Formats: sequence, C-alpha cells, structure tokens
Amino acid sequence: MSDEATRIERDSMGEMRVPHEALWGASTQRAVENFPISGWRFPRRFIRALGLIKHAAAQANEELGLLEPELGAAIRSAADEVAAGVLDVHFVVDIFQTGSGTSTNMNANEVIANRAAADGRKIHPNDHVNMSQSSNDVIPTAMHVAAREAIDEDLVPSLTALHAALAAKAKEFDEVVKIGRTHLQDATPIRLGQEFGGYARQVELAIARLREAGRGLEELALGGTAVGTGLNAHPDFAKRVAALIATRTGLPFRESANHFEAQGGKDAVVQVSSTLKTAAVALTKIANDLRWLGSGPRCGIGEISLPAIQPGSSIMPGKVNPVMAEALCQMTAFVIGADLTVTVAGQAGNFELNVMMPIMAHQQLESIRIMAAAVRAFTDRCVVGIRAEHERCAAAIEQSLAMCTALAPAIGYDAAAAIAKESYATGKTVREIARAKKVLPDEQLARILDPFRMTEPGIPS
Repeated sequence: MSDEATRIERDSMGEMRVPHEALWGASTQRAVENFPISGWRFPRRFIRALGLIKHAAAQANEELGLLEPELGAAIRSAADEVAAGVLDVHFVVDIFQTGSGTSTNMNANEVIANRAAADGRKIHPNDHVNMSQSSNDVIPTAMHVAAREAIDEDLVPSLTALHAALAAKAKEFDEVVKIGRTHLQDATPIRLGQEFGGYARQVELAIARLREAGRGLEELALGGTAVGTGLNAHPDFAKRVAALIATRTGLPFRESANHFEAQGGKDAVVQVSSTLKTAAVALTKIANDLRWLGSGPRCGIGEISLPAIQPGSSIMPGKVNPVMAEALCQMTAFVIGADLTVTVAGQAGNFELNVMMPIMAHQQLESIRIMAAAVRAFTDRCVVGIRAEHERCAAAIEQSLAMCTALAPAIGYDAAAAIAKESYATGKTVREIARAKKVLPDEQLARILDPFRMTEPGIPS
C-alpha cells in the first residue's frame, strides 16, 4: 500500500498502516497480514450478532454508570449499523485466525470505535467498545446468538414448508397403492401416501430436534470476561446484557448458569451440529427415495414423476435428471462433513477456553444457511410438483412375488413360498397361479389378494 492510500493506526504493539478508507484499526490490520489463509469471512448472521452484543454491552455499561451517555449512544448507533449489515465490508479477518476469535472481536471493536468517533469523539476500541468484555466471552456469545437466530428464522421455516408439502402429497397420494420395498427387493404393498407420510414425519421430527437443541444456545457466556470469573465486569453486567439481547431478538437468551462451562466447553454448539447432521441424514433418505421412485422414466421404477425443470444432458436429447434431489444430497454431504469439523473443534476446550471457535462458528452457520436454502429450493422446485404414476404402481403390484405374504396365514408359509417360486419361474402372477391351483375359493382369494387391504393392519381372510 502506498503512503497516500493509507493512514497510521496504533495499538499496544505500535504503528500499522491501514487503508485510508478502512474503518478497522491496527489490530485488525495485523490479523489481515497474519492470516491470508482461506478468504473465508464470518457470515452475516455472526456479524449481526456482534453488533447486537456491542449495542447491548454499551447500553448496560451506560445504565451501570460505567460509560458516559454520549459515548454509549455513539457506540450503540455504530453497533446498529454493524447489526444491519451496513459495515460488513469492513469485517476482513479470515476465519483461520486466533482460536479465541480475538482478531474478529477487535475488528468489531475498531470498526465501531472509528465509526462512532466520526464527529471527533474520543472512543477507544478496548476501553469503551470492549468495556466489561473479553473476546473469550464475546465470541461464544455471538456463536449462540447467531446460530439460534438462524435456526429460528431461516432453517425451521424452510423445513416447515417442506413438511407441509410432503404432508400434502401424503394426502393426495393416499389412494395410490404401490409395492413396498425392503433390501431394495419387492415387499408387501404400501400406499404412496403412507410412504410420503413417513417422509413428512421425518421432517417433523427433525424440526422438533432442532428446536430442542436450539434451547441449549440460550445461555450466553457474556460477563465471564477472560476466564469465566467476570473480572473487570460489573456483577450485574451479564444479566443485563442477556436481557437486552433477548428483548432485541425476541428469543429467551439468559446469562449462563456457569461461565466456566460456557467458555471452556462448546457442548451446546456440538449438540446443535449433531442435530443438523441428523436432519441431513433424514433429508438424504428422502431425496434418494424420490430419485429412485422417479427413476426411468421407461426403464426404472417410475412410480412417480419429478418436475422437469432443465435439460439433463449435453449429449442425450430429451434426458431430464433429478437435479433438485442431487443438489439437496450435496448439501447434506457438506453438513455431515461440517459436523465432523465442529466435533473435532469442540474437543479443543483447553482448561478455560476453547481455541477453535472461529471454524466452529463458520461451519455451523454455513450448514444452517445452505440447509435452509437447499430445502427451500427442493420444496419449491421438486416436491410440490411430484405426480403419481398410477398405472405403473398398479402394474408393479400384480407382478410382485411378495403378494404371497398375504396368503401365508390362510394356506401356510411353505405353500405360499411354493407359489412365489413358481411365479418367479414362469412369469405368471401370484394371483394367476393361486387361482389355477384353487388354493382358496375365488371370492376369498380376491379378498386376501386385494392390495389396498394389505396396506392396513390385520390378517386378510
């Protein structure tokens, strides 16, 4: 950087040249130069959380008589701009940095201090913006606030829409009888609506698990300062700040019951990550089932038709692929991998501080963000447009050997198995062979081999 394009900023280590238009200071610039690693930055949700925290901290310190009202008002105004995303361009520190996230906390402190000092006020990033705080309690607090908001405002609504779409398809397809499958082999009949009802229930349970795991994020570390003791913070600071953040977000945040746990361990974050992984596993099953059920269209299972939304091949004219299901599965692979990162990073709670918080925060928030987006696209571009292929479903049932299962209570397992083997060898249907052998009166045979009756509990007779 040329001297004309820079200005001099100072911190406890001395002078640094900073881009003239930058709102950050010397500490942030050191981090920019020390960590030119990935180009990844903290996502919007996290920066918003930092803004909320700095606003609440300034207000609490002002109310406690520790911060002059004029300075507090200026800090809150700048922090609001951070929360709103106005100053995102000034948050420039790489995710791969000091494990406490100190560089990003100082990035926030310096940006807010310089922005708040625009009218000539003397505002210090440490003494004023970071008053009663430490990076060691700010960063874990931001992790909780950001993830909790993202789950409630982004992911749960997206999954709720998917659940509603699957439940609607379950109702629409309730009269469509098809063959069930276990071990990828033909099994007894099932209704397509029952199959989709199972998918809807998986999503419903995923939502419930996420809500429950999200409650663990409601305890905030702020107020523990460096090691959990609360040194340099007013005894009422933590409770006040948590209440202010709760009011601002509409979520039940509260002071941590134990600040040593809140700063030394990241178990709540790990639990949320594991729950995201569980949701990803469920979504993978649903997406893959829909891919298989819609495979073909002539030479696969073909029991449903997925919406044709784009050409599927650069060489095969007319080919259409299940691209939305494939996109969803790539997302779930990312989330499952991110969970391993969070799990390993969660083990890095050495004594009074976890030292892998930035990568934990990044992977978790990215998982929430892309899961919400992918699920939304999958719902809108795939699930709502699925059609049942009635004739294909009915034809497959008549060809199935598993129809013999319903005969077993009436004629015995061995006799039913013999019919299945003959059906396989001759290509005739179970119904045709059973009728030819006169194993049961025609009326009773028709009742027992009624596919719809097989989709309900009971013993056909």
